Amino acid sequence: MIKSELIARLANENPHLTQKDVERVVTVILERMIGALEEGGRVELRGFGALSVRSRPARSGRNPRTGETVDVRAKHVPFFKSGKELRARLNADE
Repeated sequence: MIKSELIARLANENPHLTQKDVERVVTVILERMIGALEEGGRVELRGFGALSVRSRPARSGRNPRTGETVDVRAKHVPFFKSGKELRARLNADE
């Protein structure tokens, strides 16, 4: 599902809200989540999962085409850990 599909579904399920209002709400929620992660925080959605930021140290890598050694700088990457309820629903059919 992409952001526009989420907005369309929420607008259909909530006819008292305009699509523009739903779009604004979704955008604000996502921006707040990104802001929390930028500040080094963690975003936890009970039953769904938790987003956090992990640091990756600088390292040496290889260019796959040439085999040449390349320096890869340190970086921060988002990390998602699924919640128990999400894992249970995904594995319910097994």
